[in-house]
Amino acid sequence: MRKNLKHLWRHIQASIRDTRILLREFRAPLFWFSFAVIGGGFLYHYIAMIVNEPVNSVAEAIYIVLIAAFLQPPNRDFPLHIALQLFHFLMPLVGIVALAQGLADFGSLLFNRKSRNKEWEMAIASTMKNHIILIGLGHLGYRVALKLHEMGESIAAIELDPNGAAVNTVRLWGIPVIHEDATRPTTLEAVNVKTARAIIMASQNDAMNLQIALKARSLNPNIQVVIRIFDDDFAHALQEQFGFIALSATEMAAPVFAAAAGVDVTNPISIEGQLLGLARLTISKNAPFASKTVGYVEDKYRLNVVLHRHDNQSEMHPTDKTDLHNGDVIAVLGGPEQLDKILHDNGQ
Repeated sequence: MRKNLKHLWRHIQASIRDTRILLREFRAPLFWFSFAVIGGGFLYHYIAMIVNEPVNSVAEAIYIVLIAAFLQPPNRDFPLHIALQLFHFLMPLVGIVALAQGLADFGSLLFNRKSRNKEWEMAIASTMKNHIILIGLGHLGYRVALKLHEMGESIAAIELDPNGAAVNTVRLWGIPVIHEDATRPTTLEAVNVKTARAIIMASQNDAMNLQIALKARSLNPNIQVVIRIFDDDFAHALQEQFGFIALSATEMAAPVFAAAAGVDVTNPISIEGQLLGLARLTISKNAPFASKTVGYVEDKYRLNVVLHRHDNQSEMHPTDKTDLHNGDVIAVLGGPEQLDKILHDNGQ
């Protein structure tokens, strides 16, 4: 239930952002129509005073001009002077040219989002903040997108192939997908890389992944970089030299990529064919284990709590009866699925 409400809230936020962009796109016709009505109202009031057909106030004059723009009958007798009569013939043209066409386009785009082009997807992505950028929607990229979506993260994706099998599915989740070359700085800027929290390179091209990672870090020095690298030694070298979270072929589990982009997660290690990772998290007040014990967490999530910090006091390998509180920090060791579940329940 809580998960569904979180997804619903994300869709509401996306719709609000979407509508705000639409209003921004059509601010010019709205401005000129407002200018024509208000300015025309002042002019109508001035002319009416000169030709001895005064109206009661400027507000009434603006109202007369406004209803004339929509071909509505005037609330007073038709004016006798030609200068005032012209308003009733010209304002409908202003309404059609300056507003009606813009409103028609606005309605079409508002209720038919599927008709929007690449530029519109980029406009949506450019408004995102504290989000995660996903490069590549292949087999791994799709699974990472699914995990991030389930975790309630805000995502923008870049996929070079517009006919990729996962593109339409990912779009249905409300994720903007940009069809551009991610090695170009302008593409990264289009998805607002400067305010992004993390970027995940999930393509199969090691050289391209590294190139994108370096450009993303140059545009946003604080961005968390999670990069797919097939060679184990190269992956570890990248982590040591650049601080990237570089995951090699033996570590390519979608939950690991998703978790690494959101919190402090180490590179997983393989022990007898099982991937194990270490994650550190601050217990949120809404976490179901906020007032439980270490033993409860270990039993429920099938992982090990290896560190507990409370009131700036750290304890390694806490006992099962150690109480957990909101704001405590714990480090947990477990598999990708277990880490994904506890991080999701903690609201991360």
